[in-house]
Amino acid sequence: MMVAFLSAISLLGSSGENYTYGCIFNLVYCGLGFGTPIVAYFYLPVFWELQVMSVFEYLERRFGVTARLVASLANFLQTSLYTGVVIYAPSLALEATTGLNGTTSILLIGLICTFYSTIGGIKAVIITDLVQGALMYICVFCVIGVALSEIDGGVSRVIEVASEGGRINFLNFKLDPTERHTFWSLSIGGTFFFLSLYATSQVQVQRMLTAKSIGDARKALFINIPLTLSLTTTVSFSGLVLYTYYRDCDPVLAGKIKSHDMIMPYFAKERMTKVPSLTGIFISGVFSASLSTVSAVLNSLAAIALSDYVKPLLRKLGKELPDNKAAFYGKMLALSIGFLSLAIAFLASKLGSLIQAVTAVHGAIGGPILGLFTLGMFFENANETGAVVGTVFALVFNMWVAFSPKPTPRKLPLSVEGCPNSTLIYTTTIPPEMDESSFLYIHRLSYLWYTPIGLIVGIIAGYVASLFVRRFSKVPISPPDPSLFTPFVASRIRKRCEKEATTGSQVFVLDTKKFDNIDS
Repeated sequence: MMVAFLSAISLLGSSGENYTYGCIFNLVYCGLGFGTPIVAYFYLPVFWELQVMSVFEYLERRFGVTARLVASLANFLQTSLYTGVVIYAPSLALEATTGLNGTTSILLIGLICTFYSTIGGIKAVIITDLVQGALMYICVFCVIGVALSEIDGGVSRVIEVASEGGRINFLNFKLDPTERHTFWSLSIGGTFFFLSLYATSQVQVQRMLTAKSIGDARKALFINIPLTLSLTTTVSFSGLVLYTYYRDCDPVLAGKIKSHDMIMPYFAKERMTKVPSLTGIFISGVFSASLSTVSAVLNSLAAIALSDYVKPLLRKLGKELPDNKAAFYGKMLALSIGFLSLAIAFLASKLGSLIQAVTAVHGAIGGPILGLFTLGMFFENANETGAVVGTVFALVFNMWVAFSPKPTPRKLPLSVEGCPNSTLIYTTTIPPEMDESSFLYIHRLSYLWYTPIGLIVGIIAGYVASLFVRRFSKVPISPPDPSLFTPFVASRIRKRCEKEATTGSQVFVLDTKKFDNIDS
């Protein structure tokens, strides 16, 4: 599940993250362990019982069409932003290996992905998740193998150098929420991040519903944990290996590349060319994963736009979309969305590292969406007006928090002492550190808190708004459908309904006996 979703972002972003900030980021996968049981036993049963084709169909049944439309639009925005980051990721590899400038690289990757998806439609998604995963493993092992062959001391030397450079930095238990990475922000924020990723994602829920039974779906979720950890641990280790290799001559400080997300493709270009085809295998792995992901996402967004926006609009105008024209409209929508994502790709570099960018995007929008689903599944008193008000408020608030200007995170020490002509490199101008006190406190929060903030704000605002609507509305309240709630809430509703039915039945019997006595 995770391999297809992160693709090149995981490959390039995780290695760059561990190289620059240390391996503490891997604590985020504690959240995968904490979040998976919650998904398996509280969210999945609802979708399994309903067997909905779209997660947004649940919202229409629980609340109404407006709630579905709001969530669908928010998801559309989130996925478009994510696709922009996915397009941006392989452009870094292309720039590092070919020397093309960033603008040309983004344009080339974006246009290829867009036209590939548009021409082929859903059939263009021909590279399976298994192949993507295999290619990613091959890429990483090639990098690790070549780098270790040139490091005296092998793995033990990597651990030693990484420790000396402060890269083995798991033990950060600070309670400061403005600290970029701590045990608390990674484990708690990671839990909510993976909840939004698996509990209410159209792609992930669809995959879970293809299982033969809910038990098999749960097994798939739990098996996903070690598979994800094996890949992410390997990619993270590659970042430490590359740090050891470039310890005394950092390519970014030396002016060779512009971002540490480019460190792996830069190494592939510089050192893997001595083995025939290795560089080509690496680049093909990065590109195939991204191409498949972008193609799948664009076609998915086109299908959502067609079913949720175009067809309802035509029906309101008294028209129907013929099946023979639906495919054409779908291709045109995919093309339009592709160009939108291409434009977003140019902004992706402003969001920080790849890992931070994709986490921030999903947190800013995924948190309120998760809050909407949670409000529907866990709170009986929630109604459509309250849910929509709460979600819109949470989206606006969270995006204001996430996308406002922020201080630049501090990187761990890097060096150019071992570079050729290092005395010349020291003349490079280093921008002064930004004064953090000039930013609002809420804008200094770690990006890992965006998902829980969006969830909590959405639930509180939605619930309070629902209570106001119930208090002042004269519309009769219909009894809740237990199938639309998480198991323990559904059980409570069923017991209450059974009790009310039993009480009503007893009253009816007593009344009948009274009438019988009168007749006698």
